Formats: sequence, structure tokens, C-alpha cells
Amino acid sequence: MPKRIPVAGIVTEYRRHSHADVIIGKILEGPMYDGKDLYELELVSLYCDQYPKDEMARTLAKKYSFRLSETIADALTHGKNELAVEGVLCIGEHGQYPKNKIGQILYPRKRFFDDIFATFEKTKKAVPVLHDKHFGPQWEDAKAMYDLAKKYRAPLLAGSTIPLTWRKPDLQLPMGCELRGAFMLGYGPPEGYGFHALEGLQCMVERRKGGEKGVRSVQALKGKEMWTAMEAGRFSQELLETTLGMVGYHARGDYKEICAKTPDASIWLIEYRDGFKAALGMLNGWVYESDGGSFYFAGQQKDKKEIVKTQFYLQQPDPFAHFGYFVKAFEKTIRDQKSPIPAERTLLTSGILDAAMKSLHEGRLIETPHLEIAYEPVDHEYATGPIPKPIKR
Repeated sequence: MPKRIPVAGIVTEYRRHSHADVIIGKILEGPMYDGKDLYELELVSLYCDQYPKDEMARTLAKKYSFRLSETIADALTHGKNELAVEGVLCIGEHGQYPKNKIGQILYPRKRFFDDIFATFEKTKKAVPVLHDKHFGPQWEDAKAMYDLAKKYRAPLLAGSTIPLTWRKPDLQLPMGCELRGAFMLGYGPPEGYGFHALEGLQCMVERRKGGEKGVRSVQALKGKEMWTAMEAGRFSQELLETTLGMVGYHARGDYKEICAKTPDASIWLIEYRDGFKAALGMLNGWVYESDGGSFYFAGQQKDKKEIVKTQFYLQQPDPFAHFGYFVKAFEKTIRDQKSPIPAERTLLTSGILDAAMKSLHEGRLIETPHLEIAYEPVDHEYATGPIPKPIKR
């Protein structure tokens, strides 16, 4: 077997079904956790910020002979004055961390980034970094993290697996299409799962004519305000109900009544700088984690009656195969020394998410002049073909 690419993992915790497990576990054991079809990457060191009672890191370190480091610098250098790895996986998700007053979980993502790039500075070399989920969580930290990668010219793959997962039916909007509306349906905690919904929405609407120019404002609505805004035409009821029509399993009853009574149900109104408007619904109470833990998109192009739609399908439980496409994208990032996905997408979604969380807390529209983030969308690989069946491990 050809020599594999050495990488380090920097994680908050490593237990069964944590993001460390469903990403790094595939590097250790293969996409189906059976030791077959191993990726090009080889985990040679791991730093864990916390060790819960059901942690797996120590057992796996003995089994697969990787270095279990007490510091991030050691994971990257193995105690020497030069890098021992050609890539770094930064997974600041899960673990016991506090929340701030607006409900954002204070994962040590920026601390991880600061230590990683301090090591790059000391060794005078930067390598590609995979960053799982959103930067931040607050905008100031998110922008600082993005700027670090830019400063050191480190190829940065970041974000959610939603843009990389299966689309049922397969849908890729034409590049340069003229959109006149879009709606994304999600579920779950507003920060943790709202980010996934935002990435699904953004990977679609960024393909509109003119490319991405950024976001002007964000407003999150709750209770009856959601439907007052819909009746006033601030977002499309037709697009919303198109996404609802794709949901296989949901609560019985009128979605408006159910969601108006559900405390964590909300609709986010996003106004882009070019005048385009989109909406995202976290319609908890009516939709919940089932049918593959899916997210749903509906959009309409100018001068076309047909509504285009798709279900972003997450394969779960084990092997959580959609995460394998994140690993493949990181392999490509290291090979090409360039991310196949613009990091600006995740910088923008991180900023939108921060604004939405503030809007939920403060009950008002949040102006976002700082989200003047322009980038050109690109075609990138996502999952197609047969979806692996669940396995036991």
C-alpha cells in the first residue's frame, strides 16, 4: 500500500458517535469501520481537550499506534522543531462547555486555531486544515480564525457535511441562475443544527447570478410572528409548504399551530446585499430528526413556474456515511493544496448564524454590514449513487 498522508486530530472529545468518531474514526478504520478501503490519510497523533467516561481515544491509540498528545503543539510536531504532519483536522464539537447569554456553546474553536497557527509560526510552515462546522461561535472569533488561515496561506476546508451529502432528487442549480426565492427547512437546536441548514441553503443560493456579495440583515421570528410575516409576503408560503411536502415523518396537525406553540421553533429571514431574500425554518414540533435526519430545500427561478426542490439526506445511524465525503474533500485539499469549497461560504454562514442567535435573543432585526463577504461559487463533489445501509459496530 502506498505511503499514507500523516495528519493530526485536534478534538474536544472522542467518544462513540461524536464528530471525532464519525470523521477520524473513518481515517482509522475505513468508511465502513471494517478496516477496508482505507483513505489516503493516516492519523499519527491526537489531542483531546476532554476525556469523558466513555472516551475512546486511549483505547484507539493503543490499537492503532498513534501518538496521544497532551498539547496541540505536540500533536503537530511530536516534540520536535518541525511539523510531523501534512494536515490538521480541527474538530471542536461535543464535550462539556458553557453557553453564553444568547445560547451559543463556547467550544474552544478559536483556542484550537490559535494554538495550531502558533505552531505553524514556530515551525515556519503551514499545512491544510479541516475545520468542522462553523467558526466562532461569535463573529469576532469567526473572522479572526478565517484571517489566520489567510495570513499563513493555509488551505482551509470548513463547514457542514450538508452540502456534501446525498440530494434526493439530485439537484445542482445552474451557475448564474436568476433566483426569486428560496426556503430551507431544518430542525433541532438553533445554533448546532441551524448552522447545517444555513450551509445547505447557502450552497444553493450562492449559485445565483452575480455570485455571492454577502448579507445585509438577519431576523429570526418566533410564535405567531412567523405566520404574520408569511401572510405579509416576507417569505413564500408556497416554498415553505413545498419543503413540508417532502417530509416523510412529522407531527399530526396544522404546522402553523404546532410551531407557534413550540418555544424553539423559528423562521429566519435573510436579506442579501444584492436584494435577494431567503428564509430558513427551524420548525421544531412539526418536523424532527427522522427520515434520515434530513434537511429540505425549495427554490424558484425567475420566469419559471416550476419549483425546484431536494432533500439533503443524512445517512444514519452508523456508518454516518456522509462524513466520508468530508474526509475525501480533505484528501483533495491536501493533494491540491487548495480547498475544493470556498472557506468564505462558512465565514458567511458563521456570521449569519451569529446574527440569528442575537436576533432570537433580542427579538429584533440585526443589521449585518460586516457580512459584506463576496466570493465566486464553485462546483464541488457531493454524494451520489447508492446510500450505504446502516451497520452495527
